[in-house]
Amino acid sequence: MTSPGTSAIVEIRDLAKDYRLGSQVVPALRGVTFRVAAGEFIAIMGPSGSGKSTMLNLLGGLDMPSAGTYRLDGVDVAGLGADELAEMRNRKIGFVFQSFNLLPRTTALANVELPLMYGRVPGEARRARAVEVLKRVGLGERMDHHPSQLSGGQQQRVAIARALVNAPAIILADEPTGALDTHTGLEIMALFQELNRDGMTIIIVTHEPEIAQFAHRQYHFRDGRIERIDDNPAPPDTRVLLEAGRGAMVQEAPA
Repeated sequence: MTSPGTSAIVEIRDLAKDYRLGSQVVPALRGVTFRVAAGEFIAIMGPSGSGKSTMLNLLGGLDMPSAGTYRLDGVDVAGLGADELAEMRNRKIGFVFQSFNLLPRTTALANVELPLMYGRVPGEARRARAVEVLKRVGLGERMDHHPSQLSGGQQQRVAIARALVNAPAIILADEPTGALDTHTGLEIMALFQELNRDGMTIIIVTHEPEIAQFAHRQYHFRDGRIERIDDNPAPPDTRVLLEAGRGAMVQEAPA
């Protein structure tokens, strides 16, 4: 694994988010502070209602905090206008979702090219970059296939390629194995670990300990706060598990 850098990709300080339901104010996040260095692989965990989904939306620039600060790659996100925020999401953040979010009537290649089209990258360069990242995720032979012609794991690989195509500063993955069987989920986690070894900063949001164990740090959310932080300097190597033909991702309990 590439050693995490000292420069912060994500700096969160005293972040709060309130929602209004009629006359009531419902706090979703209550003064959260943490930092993610370049090259780290972390997991945000918690039960339903813990604030982890709100945290994901704020990290992705999909929502704005009620209080506190969020700096992404040195930029104060709250100070951005709508157009600047959209450009930041397109260039700085790669999103991966549980439901893949692929366009059903276009090929894998066209799906991956889409962020580059928004960035007005010329056609030839756009195609070359999309081909490169599809090969990177092991889909060099499936570029002309539509999502319906791909397995769930292959569709998620297309989604990861789409997240990578703009060379983002960070990948945000929301329950990325939630729609996959155990073995295929392990293959996807193997890909994330490989990307992290190459220096990519990755934040996974999950409620599954089986998934979070592959990250190097786990932030456990409850009631809008970080309840605890678990460091995991030696996570299981997915390559070893796959080579052993192991189907389960759960670490065995000690004897």
